[in-house]
Amino acid sequence: MEHEIMTIEEVSEYLRVSERTVYDWAQKGLLPGGKLGTTWRFKRSEIENWVNRRLGSSVPPTSSPSSQALSKILSPDRVILLDTTLKEEALKKLCDTLASSPLIHNRHELETSIFRREELMSTGIGFGVGVPHVRIASVDDLVMALGIARHPISDYASLDSVPVQIVCMVAAGSSQHTQYIRALSAISSRLKDETVRSKLISAADTEEAYRIFTGEEV
Repeated sequence: MEHEIMTIEEVSEYLRVSERTVYDWAQKGLLPGGKLGTTWRFKRSEIENWVNRRLGSSVPPTSSPSSQALSKILSPDRVILLDTTLKEEALKKLCDTLASSPLIHNRHELETSIFRREELMSTGIGFGVGVPHVRIASVDDLVMALGIARHPISDYASLDSVPVQIVCMVAAGSSQHTQYIRALSAISSRLKDETVRSKLISAADTEEAYRIFTGEEV
């Protein structure tokens, strides 16, 4: 019989990661859970929903902003074509692009937090998509950058082992949990469409890619 309340050991077995990893994710607020006294406990339903979001499926329609809302966090100048096949280079270029927004006040903190997040678990969610994301104090409001690689990024691990070619980098303020989750859900929902992904990869330029991503293409 499966219990609704799970221990670190049970979550570790369910996710197929180490107990230490589960503990670290919980401590950092990356995994839904809470403490009963000094012991971590997790709701099975919340863990399952977390996994579904990571896999890019089962996103409730009411929790996702429309494609129109994506244009509020992404501007054409923060869409770039990546000429590298290496993850580190791709993420650094996206950090540079994202840090050009006036909403980002500390580029170093952004990059450090992005790479620390990747050390915990790769943000390759499947379907050739990577969504590196952070919530940090030096960000005023939700903002994102979009990178499109003409050739697969060879060392970007993904849940389904499909090489990553589309990278959406998202940053939010420390207190923006709800907006942050909704933005990630909207991105996931948009990029589950194989046609959208194919058009993005073959887009002639960044302006076209922006219109495709935000649903503004004619």
